[in-house]
Amino acid sequence: MGLLSGAVACTRFNVVSLPDNPDFSLIPFRPVQPGSSIREKEGFTPFEPDESFELGTRRWAFRVRIDKVALDATSVKERVMELVKIETEAVGPPGPKMRQKLRQQAEEEFMEHPMARSKIIECVLEETLLYVGTTSKGHLGAVLELLKRIGVEVEYKTPWLDAGQEEDPADFIDLKEPGQSIWGCRFLRKLLDDPDTFLEPEKGGVRLINAEGAKVGLTGPVVNELERMLEEGSHVLNAKLLVEGFAFALDGLAFRITGLKLDSYKNKHWTEALDMRMEKLIQLWEWLDSKYTLLMQQEES
Repeated sequence: MGLLSGAVACTRFNVVSLPDNPDFSLIPFRPVQPGSSIREKEGFTPFEPDESFELGTRRWAFRVRIDKVALDATSVKERVMELVKIETEAVGPPGPKMRQKLRQQAEEEFMEHPMARSKIIECVLEETLLYVGTTSKGHLGAVLELLKRIGVEVEYKTPWLDAGQEEDPADFIDLKEPGQSIWGCRFLRKLLDDPDTFLEPEKGGVRLINAEGAKVGLTGPVVNELERMLEEGSHVLNAKLLVEGFAFALDGLAFRITGLKLDSYKNKHWTEALDMRMEKLIQLWEWLDSKYTLLMQQEES
């Protein structure tokens, strides 16, 4: 998933502090070097090699690349067995400390030719908003930490945080991530009853939590079973929706989008394609924000 191509996942942030010209070149991505003991590297890259990070006035596009060297457990185990056999034939069966040394030797051998797994996270930074193309807690943390190191500080953006709504304790769920709130569950429940909103009819997906705290996932034609569970007091956490011509899944608790289907505009320059996709993405965000204001005001009144 990315902002430029494929299905979109997105988390929004309000910009709290922003330098006049954020210098992404201060933390460039550099790959893990052969023979290094370092197993993870991260840094900024442009969307295209040698392209500018700046899209326009007070607007930037950048990628965060995270490379992790994950040693294959089976390969390491096989190499340790070989080393143990060699050691046994030479001086006798190795003890626990020697086995630990042999395992470290096996890992170091594989690190001489590291095979890193890469993750690319696409982001668009504007003067007041940051759009990050992921909903992963770990990847979001990496992006925010790198931005902080170049002077960009942000806070999670959700309609309940923007409105300064006080958190209403809920017995049915523990809030574990920044920005999460039961206000999002209430909104998603109301959104399902809204005439402008439809559930994916055939390949639907809904995650709920029942009154006992058990999480339940529904897939396929979910409407009838969903209605039954809601009548029994379950709460909606996530749902695949069709609204205003958009197909996507909304994480109610954190107000994050996944699986948003947008055209890729492959015949366009990447800056044009990104602008066109971001226009659609922002349109959806604005629709959700306005629906939240409308539906939750009705609840308060």
